[in-house]
Amino acid sequence: MSGPAARSGGRRARDVVVTGIGFCLPGDRGPVFTADDLWNVAARGASCLMKDDVYYGSVDLSDAMFDERLPDVPPFFSRHYTAAHRFGLVSLAEACADAELSPRSGDLADAAILVGRGGVDANIDSYLAVLRADPESIPAADAMELFVAAEQAVSPSDVALVQGALTRSRGPNFTVSCGCASSAVQIGNARRMIADGEIDIAVVTGVDVFSIKLIRNIQRLLRGAQNTYDAIRSDDMPALLPSFDSLMRPYDRRADCINHGEGSVTVVMESREHASRRDARLYGQVLAQATTRDGLANPLACDDSGSELVAAVRRCLGDRWDIGQVPYIHGGSDGNVMVTAFEANAVRELYGSAAHDLLMSSQEGCFGHNGAPAGCLGVALTLLMMRHGEVCPTANCEQPADNLTFDPVPGVRTRSLDFDYALSFNYQVGGVKSAILLGSPDV
Repeated sequence: MSGPAARSGGRRARDVVVTGIGFCLPGDRGPVFTADDLWNVAARGASCLMKDDVYYGSVDLSDAMFDERLPDVPPFFSRHYTAAHRFGLVSLAEACADAELSPRSGDLADAAILVGRGGVDANIDSYLAVLRADPESIPAADAMELFVAAEQAVSPSDVALVQGALTRSRGPNFTVSCGCASSAVQIGNARRMIADGEIDIAVVTGVDVFSIKLIRNIQRLLRGAQNTYDAIRSDDMPALLPSFDSLMRPYDRRADCINHGEGSVTVVMESREHASRRDARLYGQVLAQATTRDGLANPLACDDSGSELVAAVRRCLGDRWDIGQVPYIHGGSDGNVMVTAFEANAVRELYGSAAHDLLMSSQEGCFGHNGAPAGCLGVALTLLMMRHGEVCPTANCEQPADNLTFDPVPGVRTRSLDFDYALSFNYQVGGVKSAILLGSPDV
């Protein structure tokens, strides 16, 4: 290792390390729960998306699977859990088991419980049930059930609420909602609170549920609108409106759609000192996180120059690290050609003539574009790649697009790479860009 990082490196008590990861994601042989489950899918570039009119990633979490991991949740609360509650609690339980922490024994009593949420799909049924209830005729017992369901489910803080109760934490407990960058921002919040000495341990979860019914209806609406769109389309607009009925292919020349999915990812973060005291296994470090926005007036647009993504990366690197030390980036591409364009432009600006040597892959095609979990998933996957010394391929990328400035690792095999630093990218509609700088345990 050379450069500024070598001169200022070394272990510090307030280094922020990752000690546990857990999942509740779509799988091809049942849900993905553990690091081994995740690696088995991502290392093969396997797609867990199933087609039923549209492609979608479904977790298929059974009651037995939930009860096995969370046997002591009071039924008075659990019978009102939405899919988001259940996914978030399962990934938290798996991450705690991976980190050898026991919520029931008070190991998380002083932890920060932080959640990223993007969608509201899981909240709608409880909201409408209360809105439509007739106070004059509903039995008292049913009214109480509706009240409990609503208190747990009608706000974006739904998952943080039940996770806080499960862990009995006295620490910070809050939700960030900024779409697909939500849990990435929470990773940054956790890192800063630990580095500043406010807390010693944080549990960060990203969880979302994209309603398959909603997606199917959007597909039908867009098909009906195509003729009207054709009549007003100009030469600089795409010929077809978005579709969800073909397979997403990030970085592929055939990329023309996004497929959605559901699920949850949890990451346990600690100060190095706290992790050392309990002899915890370390996956790696979260070194920095930065968020920027393109500054556009259009709330749905983004700048394809990639300039604000470059700014986020440079803010992460500061004067301590150099971009030449980062040979791999976990990309945030969801199959959208606009995302590919600004990533390619950002890589060109950051790496110059060395860009063609950069490995940059995306595993969104494995599980579907699942929104808020993406930040935590990028951290977990990238640290696993560092640990294995292998980069996972971009799922469903077989024919790399012509405008790429990096190697997208196409195919279904990992690529060997010995690396100590990596970046992970996430984005939100409206031009929000997040960059996270990750390091191996001892850099």
